[in-house]
Amino acid sequence: MSRLAPDTPLASLDWVPRNRQAPLARLGLNTLGDLLRHFPRRHEDRRKFDRFPDQACDRALCLFGIVKKTAYRRFGPRRIFEVRLEDEAGDVLTPALTCRWFNMPWVQNAISGGQLLVVYGRPRERSGKVVMEHPEFEAIDDTGGASIHFDRITPVHAAGDGLPARVLREFVHHALECTDLAAMERLLPEGGEFPADAWRAVHFPASFEECEGARRALVRDVFFGIQLVLASRHAELRAKGGVSRPGTGRLWERLEASLPFRLTDSQREVMGEISRDMAAPARMNRLLQGDVGAGKTLVALRAMLQAFESGWQAALMAPTQILAEQHYLNFRRLLEPLGVPVSLRTSARQEGGGGEDLFSAAKGAPLEGPPIVIGTHALLYEGAELENPGLVVIDEQHKFGVLQRARLIERAGAPDVLVMTATPIPRTITQTLYGDLDVSILRGRPAGRGQVVTALRDSSKLPGIVDFLKSETAAGRQAYIVYPLVEESEKLDAKAATAEFEKWKELLAPARVGMVHGRMDAERKEQTMAAFRAGEIGILVATTVIEVGVDVPNATVMLVEEAGRFGLSQLHQLRGRIGRGSAKSWCILLQDGAKGEALEKLQALERTADGFEIAEVDLRLRGPGDMLGTAQSGLPSLGPGDLVRDAELMTEARAMAKRVLSEDPGLERTEHARLRRYVDAQAGRGVLSEG
Repeated sequence: MSRLAPDTPLASLDWVPRNRQAPLARLGLNTLGDLLRHFPRRHEDRRKFDRFPDQACDRALCLFGIVKKTAYRRFGPRRIFEVRLEDEAGDVLTPALTCRWFNMPWVQNAISGGQLLVVYGRPRERSGKVVMEHPEFEAIDDTGGASIHFDRITPVHAAGDGLPARVLREFVHHALECTDLAAMERLLPEGGEFPADAWRAVHFPASFEECEGARRALVRDVFFGIQLVLASRHAELRAKGGVSRPGTGRLWERLEASLPFRLTDSQREVMGEISRDMAAPARMNRLLQGDVGAGKTLVALRAMLQAFESGWQAALMAPTQILAEQHYLNFRRLLEPLGVPVSLRTSARQEGGGGEDLFSAAKGAPLEGPPIVIGTHALLYEGAELENPGLVVIDEQHKFGVLQRARLIERAGAPDVLVMTATPIPRTITQTLYGDLDVSILRGRPAGRGQVVTALRDSSKLPGIVDFLKSETAAGRQAYIVYPLVEESEKLDAKAATAEFEKWKELLAPARVGMVHGRMDAERKEQTMAAFRAGEIGILVATTVIEVGVDVPNATVMLVEEAGRFGLSQLHQLRGRIGRGSAKSWCILLQDGAKGEALEKLQALERTADGFEIAEVDLRLRGPGDMLGTAQSGLPSLGPGDLVRDAELMTEARAMAKRVLSEDPGLERTEHARLRRYVDAQAGRGVLSEG
């Protein structure tokens, strides 16, 4: 029979019922090609199943049994549907399994007594029973050898409301039967490793080995497409040209001479990279990675002075008002002796001498030129226009959405761009999200920084911790106490800053205790932070509003209550608020009963202070999904790829994309025409227009 083109609409096919078309569209499945690129989340070996468990298990099991009993009960607002599942073989020695679904009435309509059921989930112990709560399930009514649902390695695709996994599997099987697979778009250069039947093998493999071979071939192709888009974006940005901004270097020489410490070799190296970029006629588009306390702010300031000396404005955008105000105060302290004007622009305030004139007062005669501007997201909006932008620095770039960053850069014309992060990013994530940027990495910490000791403790040690806090504050040091919530919650059993604040005021008297959190108005928040920076407040009770950038060298203790509720990178950032002076510092992670991944996370912080090592642990524990976040928007899908498992394939793909573009920068040769079409298609989706 004749095969259909991959772009054939599903709505035109008689085997796609009308009532399934909207659910398919909600999953982005509109054509035959879309169905074939909807890769399985996993495969279940339904030729054999796991044994029914007699105790809790730390991994998910796939079980096949018969429904012996169902029950529906109410406990207050809770509605519970319960199933007793027994081994289909009828072995009386095999324990039964209880499956439960809470507040999901549709499950009751889908399962009935006597049905054969496949369930997938993690068994837990509940009141002496082995229970699966909210397992994935599938009713089996065709156990013949030819079934696509049973007696084989069975794919499980991500389904949706109105589209059960069983129905979606049938649609994918139909698509494989009727689609011209040779016409499915491939990007890898001809001759690349690609099994002829890869599309069939990745969905309905004869063996797990066949499936993995097909998956890797498809991943290599998908990753090559991602890297091709990023490399093309990088080439197009550089091809647009820019302005040479060499500066003179004299202002920086004067500022560096006034510093009470020496720059690290890594700082000097990175400053050189950025300076050369800015002096070149091509537009700079660079990512600066550095661990907490590595000295990124001085690197950025040196670049901003180079822009100023070249007659251009420089702007720094910070994610929070607290951080923007801190940068403003630090920059003004350093730049006033040089006569360099600085202004602050946030949603709450605009500062600088002269009323509406946003220039700060400078000692002596101010130098001519537009001011260095520090701001928050307020720089994105009307009324905060930049006069003559030559450099945009985006601090803690992961706190901004992709489109927010693009909006600032686009509004500013065509400045050099430096994005910074103190959250070290694993190499594969950097290659995926920031492959269009040149990358500089700051290693090490500036000389004179104190050692930071990290310790995991439980609440039984709290009296000793209180005594330690008292001794530190009595010696003139300061401390942070951080909580996961602002206020107590009925939904979450976790401590809150506002509820614990009064307790700490009593425990730590006569030391002055302050509080800061995200729900406070900007004026109160800044008053509290100013008092803490000035040493008037000894203990600051806070939420993660202090996570990034807050720099108080006299703070030597960080106590994080219920530390297991925080992310690993978040805890590393919080720890970075101490050890910024020369004194030894202590980070105390308070958590009762930590186990499993939570314990591994906290032990990693005890073991190392290397943010790049911590980032790799975080990637392994959480997977790439959370780390990609909204930053992945605008990139093609990772498809069947996994940035942990397939890291080497991403590296190969990056090298291949660079090689192809170096051979043919415009992708204009006949054999590269399909690659040009692919890149143009991604640009049409907005992928290449995000700055």
